[in-house]
Amino acid sequence: MKLNTLNVSLYKKGKRYGRGIGSGKGKTAGRGVKGQKARSGVSIKSFEGGQMPLYRRLPKRGFNAIIKKHSYDQMIINLNDIQHLIEKKKLDIASKVTLDSLRKVKNIKNNFKKLKILGNGEIKSKIQIEAHQISASAKNKIEKAGGSVNLLKQAEAK
Repeated sequence: MKLNTLNVSLYKKGKRYGRGIGSGKGKTAGRGVKGQKARSGVSIKSFEGGQMPLYRRLPKRGFNAIIKKHSYDQMIINLNDIQHLIEKKKLDIASKVTLDSLRKVKNIKNNFKKLKILGNGEIKSKIQIEAHQISASAKNKIEKAGGSVNLLKQAEAK
């Protein structure tokens, strides 16, 4: 017995449409007789036989603001990332940690306008941070380590 002599079909053969009446799907190939749907290359998307289509029956909701506030306008960084930069001696503990200093250290090309500090991870170093937003857990961890937080006003970010 060899693999090529086995009489086993590994896949089901598909129906061959439009190959004569004896094939079961001959002549009109299951499309019925005449009409737009019987022709090739035509589709009736969202047409409901003259009934008002669903997308027109449902009410409009919300709007798209002309000036959007994007999440990519602010740089979000966790405490464990800051601690990692300090351990690699890329950030100096003596100087303040600001948006500009992080931009230089992390080699970021995006022009962020705000800095947001989140409290994921632990901070062991005594640091001074200037940020536009900070989570409560991050503030507690920084102050517990002996550091200080200076919140900048939103007007300075523009």
